[in-house]
Amino acid sequence: MLNQILAVGLPLLAALPLASDVANTTPPPPDRITIDVVTVNGSGCPQGTAAVAVSPDNTAFTVTYSQFLAQAGGGVPPTDMRKNCQLNLDVHVPQGFTYAIAQADYRGYAHLEAGASAVQRANYYFQGMSQTAYRNHNFNGRLDDNWQTTDTTEVSALVYKPCGEQRNFNINAELRVNAGTGATATSFMAMDSTDGAISTKYHFAWKVCPP
Repeated sequence: MLNQILAVGLPLLAALPLASDVANTTPPPPDRITIDVVTVNGSGCPQGTAAVAVSPDNTAFTVTYSQFLAQAGGGVPPTDMRKNCQLNLDVHVPQGFTYAIAQADYRGYAHLEAGASAVQRANYYFQGMSQTAYRNHNFNGRLDDNWQTTDTTEVSALVYKPCGEQRNFNINAELRVNAGTGATATSFMAMDSTDGAISTKYHFAWKVCPP
């Protein structure tokens, strides 16, 4: 079962709303966008266990984790109850365009015993700029199912990368599990799902830079 839960996701989440549904901004640039993973740090994403891909229509990019799992109870080491991952990304966009993140979709699988609880939280920001506030999502046992959360930014609050500046994009994600009264059995939460679907998706909002 854990092998299924930790499987690397393959298809993009076509059913989720697009960034254009969230913010009426400039259409995506037609030229190809690429993303380089500069650094990966954290107990939830050992080297080689996080991958990034841009959607073919340039509306979003996805991050796939293959070992992002927090667990507690049942004799699991206390260090396993919190897992985090920090990604530093170099997003290459066509000249004359800049971007913000209008929406972030997170999904995974959780098994929480009765009395156990879990928290999924994340934030993101451009290098050298103020961090966004963490958005927390709480889960309570008994739970044994896929989960999904969505963080949306209002159009007036979108933070765009300054035009003409090199600023990497940082993502901080975290999972926590508290065994609570269900400590005799193991509860866990994974940033992935049993069907192998993509775990997280970040929707672009685009803007044309002044000449």
